[in-house]
Amino acid sequence: MADFTSALYLGLRHPSASLPGWPALTLGRPAALAEPRGAWDVAAALAQLQGTAAATLLPSTLHLFWDLLRQLARQSSSVLLLDAGAYPILHWAAEGAGAAGAQVRRFAHHDVAALAPLAAQAAQAGLRPIIVCDGFCPGCNRAAPLQAYARIAAAGGGTLVLDDTQALGVLGRGPSDECPYGHGGGGSLRWHGLAGAPVIVGASLAKGFGAPLAALSGSAALIAQFVHDSPTRLHCSPPSMASIQAAQAALLANAQTGARWRARLLRLVQRLRAIVVRAGLDVVGTLPFPVQSFLSRHAPGPAALAHLLRRLQLGGVRALLTRGCLGLAPRLSFVITARHCNAQIDRIGALLAAP
Repeated sequence: MADFTSALYLGLRHPSASLPGWPALTLGRPAALAEPRGAWDVAAALAQLQGTAAATLLPSTLHLFWDLLRQLARQSSSVLLLDAGAYPILHWAAEGAGAAGAQVRRFAHHDVAALAPLAAQAAQAGLRPIIVCDGFCPGCNRAAPLQAYARIAAAGGGTLVLDDTQALGVLGRGPSDECPYGHGGGGSLRWHGLAGAPVIVGASLAKGFGAPLAALSGSAALIAQFVHDSPTRLHCSPPSMASIQAAQAALLANAQTGARWRARLLRLVQRLRAIVVRAGLDVVGTLPFPVQSFLSRHAPGPAALAHLLRRLQLGGVRALLTRGCLGLAPRLSFVITARHCNAQIDRIGALLAAP
């Protein structure tokens, strides 16, 4: 079965035999008392890769944003302005902050015109706008307009908070028509030229880098305050030593061979887009991101796509039927990794084109 449902974009798997080993999976005490070995080295390397001053590790993005949004809302009079199409984890964290007393307002997905007056109204009311969004949305295959968001946040004396899980490891500095991913895999700040800007970035390494842990990156002062105040660091176990070693291995591999993996990934995605369009489906979005979705051109609706999904499954190809962000029209989706090959991509085209 050719599986197109895994988000290990660069193909990093980290089998146990490939890692140095560890004396114990966990220290048995929270990070507030002792950091696992290698945690600060991984955090520093991630901060440098992303273009921020500092970083710290957490077990997951849910832990990260649950703590972060509450802390930001508590530090001064503020309002959380949440992109309505953001990944559910951001919505859960915002709801938690709202339950703790924070003001939460939502704006239309990637809609700068809808966000700007909300931020201006907040500033006029003496509230600091905290804009919360994903760096890249695979549901509609679009990058968020982060430069505009950052300007709006700065104008109101606020902050831009970014979940960069999708982009980390894939997107990087200096994108071009020939290299739309850019270089280095540092994520959205690098891709948009915002490295060094006053933006707070949370990201899981479980997709691009294949390591199940998360990192919060930002200014040195913000990270120091977060480390001091985080309930997760006090009450929960830190990332396991196995996860930290996997992150170390991923960052080293990214520096050595990441450009080659991304080039291979790009070729595979471009091949898929061309083949599926020739088979009669319409592609969603323009960026050749590893998550690619397609709409039925001649028979819109879920029934036609469900039929194609069954045809693919019977032909040995595992894909997804999704609705994208905000309940958009059903689409057939494929997640490409650097471990796929041309023959698997071509098999998709042959199955979709069959009578």
